[in-house]
Amino acid sequence: MIKFYGYKRCSTSRRAQKWLTDHHVKIDFQDLVEQPPKKEDLMGWLTQYQDRGLKYFFNTHGQDYRRLHLKDKVSTLSISEAAEMMSQNGKLIKRPLVVGNDQLTCGFNEDLYQNTWLQEQA
Repeated sequence: MIKFYGYKRCSTSRRAQKWLTDHHVKIDFQDLVEQPPKKEDLMGWLTQYQDRGLKYFFNTHGQDYRRLHLKDKVSTLSISEAAEMMSQNGKLIKRPLVVGNDQLTCGFNEDLYQNTWLQEQA
């Protein structure tokens, strides 16, 4: 089963969740805003997938991202600093964040989900 970190009020999270459910992928939903991932988990993912860059994990279109002027700061953040920020404010994380068996995706793209999460079920 994969862990699905989404936000109930986010249309992208809802579309992604529906897509996975329609394709019979079992998920364990956790609301990013009510209960963000732990800093330790985020540090592990940010480290394991650091080739994607920190910006990949941030909700760059979010109000909190803009309010904190992170556009100018993300490139200078350490993994630990980024993980701390995201663990304290789930709205900073690009939604949905889906994690399972050495796979991770941020955001929703049908082709990416097809290649990542349906292969996972095979």
